[in-house]
Amino acid sequence: MTHSEVKSLDVILDNKQRVGYCSGDVVSGHVSLKLSEAITVKTINILLKGYAQVSWMHKRSRCSEEKKYLSLSKTLVATGPQNLILDRGTYEIPFDLQLPQSPLVSSFSGKHGRVYYMVQAVLKRPFHESQRVCRELCIISHIDVNVPTLISPVSQTCKKMIGCWIFTSGPISLTVSIDRQGYCNGESIPICAQIENCSTRLVVPKAVMYQIQTYTAKGKTKSIKQVVASSRGNVVPPDTSSRWNGNTLKIPPVSPSILNSDILRVEYLLAVIVQIPGTKNQEVQFPVVIGTKGLDITSHSIVNMSLLYPTFTLPDIAEAPPSYAEVMSEEPFEEHRTSTCQSQPDWLLDGSAFACVQQFHLQPPPPYSEICPIQQ
Repeated sequence: MTHSEVKSLDVILDNKQRVGYCSGDVVSGHVSLKLSEAITVKTINILLKGYAQVSWMHKRSRCSEEKKYLSLSKTLVATGPQNLILDRGTYEIPFDLQLPQSPLVSSFSGKHGRVYYMVQAVLKRPFHESQRVCRELCIISHIDVNVPTLISPVSQTCKKMIGCWIFTSGPISLTVSIDRQGYCNGESIPICAQIENCSTRLVVPKAVMYQIQTYTAKGKTKSIKQVVASSRGNVVPPDTSSRWNGNTLKIPPVSPSILNSDILRVEYLLAVIVQIPGTKNQEVQFPVVIGTKGLDITSHSIVNMSLLYPTFTLPDIAEAPPSYAEVMSEEPFEEHRTSTCQSQPDWLLDGSAFACVQQFHLQPPPPYSEICPIQQ
């Protein structure tokens, strides 16, 4: 059987320019159907589905898993004993589906998996295979950073001796503090650091923000760690101390943290590193949550959604790009018509078709860096 009578079947969403949908929102639009000649219709359905899928190779076998996060459906056209006959022309059949109030997992696309949502229209005809068309839907799960654990300052100190035995030189100590651990896209993280270099070597401080994607399937886990932002300070000579006060690391357009999925997690880590020639670097780390509801002490208002994907400009002077090993590292973890006498519905009217729906993809950004001088 051919479908030559159906010139096109499409899903057109309202509010096409919005960044994404959240729990409780109504997804509305219409199904556009263009016919070159009359057809007999059994049903037309609209479905809204959401899944998380992960997959990777592990010792010559594939680890994969899928979770269903959303399944909604509505029948737009339902016929009884007598099917509906649609004449040649264009039809626009409206629909609306309300998302559940419960939290959803944000849309995301990574190296070994993704979280995706789609609106699907299904046209069923007697003695024909069902025809389907899908449009991707961007879902954003709000994360409010205005919670005590994310708005409290944190600090760490570490000390490292250089050399061994009689060749030991003085220690290098590093103290770092940040004002909080919850941020949103477009914000900058103010970093305060005290570096005391009592050794005989030149050292260089650096701040790096990592995105960590963790995939879980069949009792195994796989992790991808990549740099999303970095900032480098000036050289700290031997027997000197330097302060890094109030210098900032700007957060580029990245996906919000995903902490409510058991097979795909997206987390962020801020590391302040002292690079020491000839030996292992000294480092302190802070987990960071990237949210969607920004810090507002007075009103706790929601950040404008356009801030989720702001544009930004690279600095005039950028540090040398990190090595491939720094930018992308993979760390596997352990088994971590109704009859013709019936009244016609409102949508049985000719109308013009709309443009295709914009598709959304949340993907990790390219590395971003800026030079931050050390204050002597």
